[in-house]
Amino acid sequence: MGEFDLIRRFFQRPAAPGVAVGVGDDCAVLVPTPGAHWLVSSDMLVEGRHFLSTVDPAALGHKALAVNLSDLAACGATPRGFTLAVALPRADEAWLAGFAQGLWALADASGIPLIGGDTTQGPLNLCITVFGEAPPGQALLRSGARVGDELWVSGRLGDARLALEVFRGRVSLPGDAFAQVRRAMEWPTPRLALGQALRGVATAALDLSDGLLGDLGHLLAASGVGARVELDALPRSEVLAAQPAALQRECLLAGGDDYELVFTAPPGALLPQVGVPLTRIGRIEAAPGLRVVDAAGQPVDHGLHSFDHFQA
Repeated sequence: MGEFDLIRRFFQRPAAPGVAVGVGDDCAVLVPTPGAHWLVSSDMLVEGRHFLSTVDPAALGHKALAVNLSDLAACGATPRGFTLAVALPRADEAWLAGFAQGLWALADASGIPLIGGDTTQGPLNLCITVFGEAPPGQALLRSGARVGDELWVSGRLGDARLALEVFRGRVSLPGDAFAQVRRAMEWPTPRLALGQALRGVATAALDLSDGLLGDLGHLLAASGVGARVELDALPRSEVLAAQPAALQRECLLAGGDDYELVFTAPPGALLPQVGVPLTRIGRIEAAPGLRVVDAAGQPVDHGLHSFDHFQA
């Protein structure tokens, strides 16, 4: 199977609404909504760095798109299209069929068409660029948090990191518990509906990819504020809550791969109800820095740092 046969068989579909020209030409041609602002983000997944070689290809197809859609969610964007650049060691039809199945299932559920990309031979590497739009001035950014705002997070944190520690052999879990945290790691849910519903409500937002400490630190730096995070308030599954306290802290604060939204909102703000649990985890303060405290308000000495590609 050659390169163009591969594209036609697994990745080409008729042009979608809002796409004048899609896969198969030198460029895609999109039809923007009049007056809307465009939002664009790219993420790369590299075998051995971001995923295991044994991962289910359908799960990989899902996650490759999910981590990019999560960026659109963090900005309150409506998805409009995405490109896929993939390097493959070989044209494995069974692998491609599984990968495409996971990719298309999430794309269809999210209403986002594939509009172009590239394929080549090489070590397995996936790069997706997503395009979205939002009304002028309504995109959620990292720079709007204000002193006195409450700090919120969606869903639960830490399960993906706990699954990674099982793969590393550091932790042992029974079958059902491992299946639960593994799903969190391999099948994250981009919070698109929540992000769009937070337009005009949240003052700042981002998604959690590298861990709460580091990612929230980016929001605080962009907004020029500090924050107090209540460790005991961080939402966690029963599986994670059954682990030793030190491991819980590590997974919750520095785990990464959660792809939940962290956002700030004024006290008393009417938060949207979109079927996703929301938990208040702290407050924005004037003093710079991120302070983690226990239930009594005492500082927690954790010594943790979020993931960094060039320091890990």
